[in-house]
Amino acid sequence: MGSRVHTAAKAGRAGFAADAALGVASATLLAFWAYQVAVSWGSGYWLFGCIAGTVVCGLALARRRGRVWAAAAGLAVAAASVLAATFVDLPAEPGPAMALGLSVLVGSAVRTLPAVVACAIAAGGLAVTAGTPLTANTLASGLPSVTMLNAAGWLAGVSTGLCSRLLAARHRTIAGNVRRQERLQLARELHDVVAHHVTGIVLQAQAAQVLARKQPDRLDGSLTGIETAGTDALAATRRLVGLLRETGAPTSPSESLTDLVRRFNGPAVHLRLPDGDDAAAWPPEVTSTVYRVVQESLTNVSRHAPHAGSVRVTVACEGDDGVTVEIADDAPPVSTRRHRRGGYGLLGMRERVEALGGTLHAGPRSGGGWGVLATLPLPSRREPPGQGERR
Repeated sequence: MGSRVHTAAKAGRAGFAADAALGVASATLLAFWAYQVAVSWGSGYWLFGCIAGTVVCGLALARRRGRVWAAAAGLAVAAASVLAATFVDLPAEPGPAMALGLSVLVGSAVRTLPAVVACAIAAGGLAVTAGTPLTANTLASGLPSVTMLNAAGWLAGVSTGLCSRLLAARHRTIAGNVRRQERLQLARELHDVVAHHVTGIVLQAQAAQVLARKQPDRLDGSLTGIETAGTDALAATRRLVGLLRETGAPTSPSESLTDLVRRFNGPAVHLRLPDGDDAAAWPPEVTSTVYRVVQESLTNVSRHAPHAGSVRVTVACEGDDGVTVEIADDAPPVSTRRHRRGGYGLLGMRERVEALGGTLHAGPRSGGGWGVLATLPLPSRREPPGQGERR
């Protein structure tokens, strides 16, 4: 959740910066066009175009509050300005500032709106552009400059919006493939988890048969063990099936992190694991997820942080409630690294961790380098019912 909030905050800052740049460019173009009209046409003629351009640029700045109505209103103002310039003998419209606002509105619509609506708005922008020759006040050969300006703005808006739309669709397709691959790996792990727990149940049942013949007074404890093993098996199966429903992948959970670090071809790795036998009691799906997070993080270090001197991997138990996994490198900060490290391996990690009820945070560290922090809850072992009295 924290990573998503951080991503949303970065998107908000980027949007504010883009709108600020658009506002400055619009004000500059409006002042430039008003000056040019006042010089060539005389005082007063610049007022209509300046007001119309301000309205369209204002709609472009407010487009995120309603892209459909903003684009429709902008096109209506532009069409009205074309008609007014034609019949009232005013300077050619749309002017540069209005052309900029229209290109932003059209591009934004093409990028985000449904295909039919986006095509309709793009067609409206093309119609406005096609009507600009009516406002030309010269009979020179070739297309009027106002038409060329607006055609270039329309083409730039449609091209930018279409490219962004295709890139977003490609991202969704790749993300879906990553999730499917993660589900396939989880399906393989489901077999191992079920086999592990069912084996324990079978052994407990065999022991119960022996106790029923030789020591019937101890049968209650054996049956309790069978019930506990069955409860654990159902809980583990439910968690893994939940992962498959809601949503590279780790290797066998039996493969140790020590072996993974030993095989790592990159900076020196300092590995710190929990003391004692705490990790041995983790459910298999937690063990494999810890392995998956460390594996993917080390892969990212080798790909995107070649200048890192060392990597610190810390796996710790938070009492009986959870496990924390932290991977941090000391690579020098690089401006483009933040974008390169937000790949699809991180998406696969987050899908798995969050489906188990945990959290994952990844991003640049304040002291330099990159850090990944995952927290995973340990399922509590419920006291089986009927342990006190049995009939």
